[in-house]
Amino acid sequence: MNIRLLDSNEKYPLELLLLADPSHQLVEEYLKRGQYFVAEIDHHIVGVYVLLPTRPETVELVNIAVSEGMHGKGIGRQLVTHAIETARAQGYKTMEMGTGNSSIGQLALYQKCGFRIVGVDLDFFVRHNYLEEIYENGIQCRDMIRMSQDYRA
Repeated sequence: MNIRLLDSNEKYPLELLLLADPSHQLVEEYLKRGQYFVAEIDHHIVGVYVLLPTRPETVELVNIAVSEGMHGKGIGRQLVTHAIETARAQGYKTMEMGTGNSSIGQLALYQKCGFRIVGVDLDFFVRHNYLEEIYENGIQCRDMIRMSQDYRA
């Protein structure tokens, strides 16, 4: 598998991005400002992540998605690890991210990769005009679980 920065002349893998964040409006907003990395196997995009600078020395991992047929193969972990290494190489000291309260597998993965829960944005997924209610694992996704990882010595 190859993970690379998406060239500016390439089309964004919108379908993948919408798997991780079904709000077309929010995805379009960070498409303008983020760095997009894609994971490819045999020249087919199977994963994506987006880094978005938010404050000096801080970057947010705002979207990470793996093609549905490729789940369970370690691609998500490789993308998170690549994002962390990329952020460090670019001089960021902190990486932040958020995921839904119902995203049990993702919450476990991010903690295994060194992220810690730092807060909860109550009713985030209710306030931000998602077209439909989101359910995962039989749980309504209402709250954004905020996570962070610090690279300072």
